[in-house]
Amino acid sequence: MSGTMTEKILKQHIVAGDASVGKEAALKIDQTLTQDATGTMAYLQFEAIGIDRVRTELSVSFIDHNTLQTDFKNADDHLFLQSIAQKYGLYFSRPGNGICHQVFLERFACPGKTLIGSDSHTPTAGGIGSFSVGAGGLDVAAAMAGKPFRIKYPAVVGVRLTGKLSDWVSAKDVILEVLRRINVNGGFGKVLEYFGPGVENLSVPDRATITNMGTETGCTTSIFPSDKITKEFLEAQGRGDRWQEILPDEDAHYDDIIEIDLSTLEPLAALPHSPGNVKPVREVAGLKVNQVAIGSCTNSSLRDLKVVAQALKGKTVSPDLHMIISPGSRQVVEHLIDSGEMKYLIQAGARILENTCGPCIGMGSAPCSAGVSVRTFNRNFEGRCGTKDGQVYLVSPETAVATALKGVLSDPRDLGEYPKIIMPEKFFINDNMIIRPLPFEEAKKIKVFYGPNIKPLPTFPPLPDVLKGEALIKLPDNITTDHIMPAGAKILPLRSNVPEISKHVFETVDSKFSEKALEKGGGFIIGGDNYGQGSSREHAALAPKYLGIKAVIVKSFARIHLANLINFGIVPLTFENPDDYDKIEPGDFIEVQVGDLRSKVTLNNMTKGIKINLEHTLSELDAEILKTGGKLPWIKKNIEN
Repeated sequence: MSGTMTEKILKQHIVAGDASVGKEAALKIDQTLTQDATGTMAYLQFEAIGIDRVRTELSVSFIDHNTLQTDFKNADDHLFLQSIAQKYGLYFSRPGNGICHQVFLERFACPGKTLIGSDSHTPTAGGIGSFSVGAGGLDVAAAMAGKPFRIKYPAVVGVRLTGKLSDWVSAKDVILEVLRRINVNGGFGKVLEYFGPGVENLSVPDRATITNMGTETGCTTSIFPSDKITKEFLEAQGRGDRWQEILPDEDAHYDDIIEIDLSTLEPLAALPHSPGNVKPVREVAGLKVNQVAIGSCTNSSLRDLKVVAQALKGKTVSPDLHMIISPGSRQVVEHLIDSGEMKYLIQAGARILENTCGPCIGMGSAPCSAGVSVRTFNRNFEGRCGTKDGQVYLVSPETAVATALKGVLSDPRDLGEYPKIIMPEKFFINDNMIIRPLPFEEAKKIKVFYGPNIKPLPTFPPLPDVLKGEALIKLPDNITTDHIMPAGAKILPLRSNVPEISKHVFETVDSKFSEKALEKGGGFIIGGDNYGQGSSREHAALAPKYLGIKAVIVKSFARIHLANLINFGIVPLTFENPDDYDKIEPGDFIEVQVGDLRSKVTLNNMTKGIKINLEHTLSELDAEILKTGGKLPWIKKNIEN
């Protein structure tokens, strides 16, 4: 049977389940990655499972999020993560080596492999032909323990590319065009598979930009072919032996097809406060800008920063704004220094930050009050930048550098001749900031370091048949994980301390939520469509569970958050009739008969005397995990048995 790239890779990795759209399938996972903001909890969970070494082909722990060390917490977590990696057989990318997705693409990603990472932008590796999925930390911990990763078998949407990008238009504009068409929930339950003659005109870093930000459509993942362009990239990275060709068959069937002629695209921008709020730059040009930020895992590659450097050569950024650049990796920085292009960035007045996520995750460089920040990042959720009323626009590096020079949001085509860049035939290879796994006998002698901020994992009891409590909060559509569990320099260091971080749940929506939840003995969350979009952060489920949340009842869920709720024993339910959302208000006392979760669920609004039918998409295994109290006790129970 001929097939898509997705079908070919999944066929080789399905160990149980059904390869039919919407049915549950369990995948063997070859590779995992974590970063420090999610990794500390993931490895505490891995330890709790109780095995002595990771069972994947390759697992990598990165330090790239929590590098702002305002006190001991982040530094302690880094020591914990390094000792964990040495004890259990992981590669460890040290602070300063680079952003996890950029470094993984350069040094580890392989065509045809399955990868899950405790970061929602793990699909970056899809740019090299890997089936790469973002997941909660507990799912990654389970994969490291040799357990399969369960997904709903996706529909495969073919994105057929033709033509070639015009000058001053780049890969970021391609994914913004996809978002313009299908918005932030149009990819739910789907893989976006890119094919067609236009693909050969995109480099691997270009492709990785597109697969990275494809996450914002809500898709399971995005993937490009592994072709001669992929082979050249891997050979340039000294990893040519890891290449294999993976192409869709000519008669491959796609569930839907999106046609994009690259030659017709123009510079685009996502306006506040959604990656799906996309308009042509020319329609919003002239807006006064306070800050330009270039980098993040989306646009920090050598290609991107070379374009920026060449555009800035001999010029100075506008005095009306400041410009910050966070390169993706040490390799990128080395090349910019060697070519002399780093000098162009510095002489133009750009502020060069660490090779980390930095401003993208709210770690510094927040804009001024009501400031307009033009960023090459992948998210512009309200408040994510660190300034509650900050106005963040998402653009390409080309649009960002044009804006930096002119002081207002600008169409880069107005800059004139497109800069010529020269990419190296061979990249500088220096892996001395990656610590390799120790042999097993040496690893057994390692003592794991636990700082005082690392608290024991909370335990939760099995789920009862009847859930009772108040509707504690009612929320609109497109609530993000940043709304549920904010990030930033203040809160990220608390990721290994569940009691402390739980105090910040819904902080930007209702500052008294955590106090109210504890006072009421927990209760329910009511929400609209696409609840939980955004990050893979499992703390957006774990912290509410700690506060006593019993069920989340919404119109629809984002994929990763739905899985995280199940993992931590919170029942994810949807309204059978979406209009019933209007029949519950905060303060209503409700009772939900969940039983064994293998049939429809009824909600009794005791305050209003109304019965409401609810639905769920839980498999029998999901139901079993929930009834056990969550995935960790379920795994331990099954290992013990």
